[in-house]
Amino acid sequence: MKKNLFLLIFITIFFTACSQKNIPIKDLENYSQEPKDYLNKDLSFKNQKNYNQDFYKNYFKVWEQDTLLIDKKSATWGFKYKKRAMYLQNFSKASSTWFNKHIENSNFEEFNKQVKKAIVIRNSNLKVFPTNEMMFYNPKNAGQGFPFDYNQNSYIKINTPILVSHFSKDKAWVFVESYFAYGWLKIDDIAFVDKKFIDSFKTKNYSTIIKDKLNIYDEYFIEKVQLGTILPKYKNKYIVAKKDQKHNAYLKFIDIAKENITDKPLEFNNVNLEKIAKELIDEQYGWGGIFGFRDCSSFTQDFFIAFAINLDRNSRKQTTNGKYYKFENLSNKQKKEFILKYAKPFKTLVYLYGHIMLYIGEKNNEPVVMHNVWGVKTRVFFNTKGRNIIGKSVITTLEFGKELQNYDDTKNTLDRIEGIVILDEK
Repeated sequence: MKKNLFLLIFITIFFTACSQKNIPIKDLENYSQEPKDYLNKDLSFKNQKNYNQDFYKNYFKVWEQDTLLIDKKSATWGFKYKKRAMYLQNFSKASSTWFNKHIENSNFEEFNKQVKKAIVIRNSNLKVFPTNEMMFYNPKNAGQGFPFDYNQNSYIKINTPILVSHFSKDKAWVFVESYFAYGWLKIDDIAFVDKKFIDSFKTKNYSTIIKDKLNIYDEYFIEKVQLGTILPKYKNKYIVAKKDQKHNAYLKFIDIAKENITDKPLEFNNVNLEKIAKELIDEQYGWGGIFGFRDCSSFTQDFFIAFAINLDRNSRKQTTNGKYYKFENLSNKQKKEFILKYAKPFKTLVYLYGHIMLYIGEKNNEPVVMHNVWGVKTRVFFNTKGRNIIGKSVITTLEFGKELQNYDDTKNTLDRIEGIVILDEK
């Protein structure tokens, strides 16, 4: 009996340790990872000019506000984590004392009472609490440890206008609202702006970086900017916000090679679609933009920024950015048939709870999507949930990974798809 018990314990430990794998999935062999291979028809985007106007109006909106548009209840949504079992980066459980310390430092008694207009001066992380500490669900469970840091709300690019609500009690952080997200930023990563700066920064000629992870310089290195970063243009120079010793912003004029930036929103056509897609394919997965990488919804958001088409930051809200077709009571076969019949390549998002994908066409009568994805859900010994890690932007079918021996077919990606969003239909 002792022998059997030992064997059972060994098998349990072995399969638990194997709950996360990194086996290449067949879709990456069977389906080209070259975006150009799916651009079979000349594409365009209806009313792209109207989207362009709306994009920049939305981008600068916070500088026209006297207070944040969100209310205190929305701003403090992260406090709910105190009631849950959360773990820190050392795998220890976050205590009530830990939460109370950061909630107190959040200083929400001053919400909307210290309002200042400002700008982001370096790529930064928007945090749920004013701390760089990480916060996970149980790291022992697949899909709940790294990189899923629930203190990482989003990633915000250099040059993004923001509105400050108030300071943390330790004065090291500010709570801010931007055109797409809100949260805590380090005071070192922002500069305050006045009317003179705003008038100079809003040149009405705005350029967009179209090369991902591009180093920009003046005399020295400034930042590694992402595709989708906005830089105003003045004459033949591009503007980057910097700050003086008093935390006030000033303009820095720099040069950028023409092949890395577009002075007008890119026209939505096959040549430009291929260019942007190639910049984003094979990029590492980054939950909430952690380490400057993208998750599923920041991938779709940044894909369209170069075309000045604005999407919301998270996957659920992106279902409101076009005409949403909800898949109620459809079988998996019917879902595929609907997508193949009605979805528009490179203009349709495929949505399921917690994930979103860009539909790019079909091959062998299978819908094909491009998306930044963490992995494939699997099952191991005693039905323990696992993951086969992909961890990057890939081109797949809607049933990617189904050939894996331990594929979880109880409720796979196709089962969970709730609908599609056609972006140039409203």
